[in-house]
Amino acid sequence: MILQDIHKYFLASSGVITDTRKIKDNCFYIALKGEKFNGNFFAKEAIQKGAIYALVDDPVIAKENSQMIYVKDTLKTLQELSRFHRKSLKVKIIGLTGSNGKTTTKEILKSILSQKYKTQATVGNLNNHIGVPLTLLSFNANTEIGIVEMGANHGGEIKQLCEIALPEYGLITNFGKAHLEGFGSLDGVVKAKTELYEYLTNNQGELFIKEDDPIQKEWKTKSKNYSFGEDVKATYMFEYLIKSGDPLKIKFQDEIIYSNLNGFYNFANIGAAIAIGKHFKVSNENIKLGVCSYSPSNNRSEAINQGTNRITLDAYNANPTSMEVSVQAFTLSNTNGGIAILGDMFELGVYTSEEHQKTVMLLEETNLEEILIVGEAFYKTSSNDSRVKKFKTINEIKEFLKKKSFNNKNILLKGSRGMALERLLKVL
Repeated sequence: MILQDIHKYFLASSGVITDTRKIKDNCFYIALKGEKFNGNFFAKEAIQKGAIYALVDDPVIAKENSQMIYVKDTLKTLQELSRFHRKSLKVKIIGLTGSNGKTTTKEILKSILSQKYKTQATVGNLNNHIGVPLTLLSFNANTEIGIVEMGANHGGEIKQLCEIALPEYGLITNFGKAHLEGFGSLDGVVKAKTELYEYLTNNQGELFIKEDDPIQKEWKTKSKNYSFGEDVKATYMFEYLIKSGDPLKIKFQDEIIYSNLNGFYNFANIGAAIAIGKHFKVSNENIKLGVCSYSPSNNRSEAINQGTNRITLDAYNANPTSMEVSVQAFTLSNTNGGIAILGDMFELGVYTSEEHQKTVMLLEETNLEEILIVGEAFYKTSSNDSRVKKFKTINEIKEFLKKKSFNNKNILLKGSRGMALERLLKVL
């Protein structure tokens, strides 16, 4: 079946669903396959639950129902369909990637642009070879600006996502020690992330560049770009106003812009969103409204008041770079100490032992009252600091915390998603 016909079927539906547990009436079910599942086997169930069509790549199953649409490869068709759909719309696409801060920047930017435009963005972390197509297919004829988050853990993935989403604008939040197992080194991270800038440069796109990032500044002579930061050379210059313990605020064009974010590492995320907002001619008043309207959630730098304690929950993800800046920001805001509870960082490959030991050494240099580290990697580290206590599993640290009583304490919870440190909230 040709792509144009499949697109017509898609437009007649209520939207794409790939999980039969989430089937909605008149949806378009696409049967994807993974290592442990085959969506083709659930196509009949999807139709029975209300799907108007089911896209399958099993010829035998395709014959079971006239609502089945057969293609050779459902994943490839999903990607081609989303690209076709994106080209059928007048939407402006902003591609966004980076090692840290992608989702926070995306959400602030969406909040700012939504003050003036019909704006849609990646939901949650749907930022891979499946998530990006699903994001594009969620855009419609009314969408004026689409923000597409792009994630990767191997080289070549950002390039592939660009060829699907066809962005006209792009931002790389930063380059950090994330997914080193797949990228091999920090140089590998840089090469992979700048695939976004390479695509835009080759397709007359526009870049938003962090002025104080020497790697990004190299692209200023290669493409059409706008920069942001505290440097006077920046297209959009900010003054980052730091006041210990308070949410961040930024001075821009004689305006003070207040946020609900903590941690100096978020200055660049806010600045990037403001710069892009100004480029799209959002007024200063609406930018201020957009920034202050966003509050972090989903375990991302959430500020939680629990009893007499104030907890910073940053348990969505972690890598050596984000761990370092989180600890630095936390100690800067808590000059009288504080308690850090840190969980393992994943996907570091051969760098696992080295990077966890470096983090412990960083912690030893702080004024923290107590340092609690949990996970197999952290458990293997060494320390002679009496403040450092190691736990191999979540259950072990839970039992320890049940016997503790924290009052009027500032507590940082930071670890990779697989550690799910939010489980400790009940015992703090």
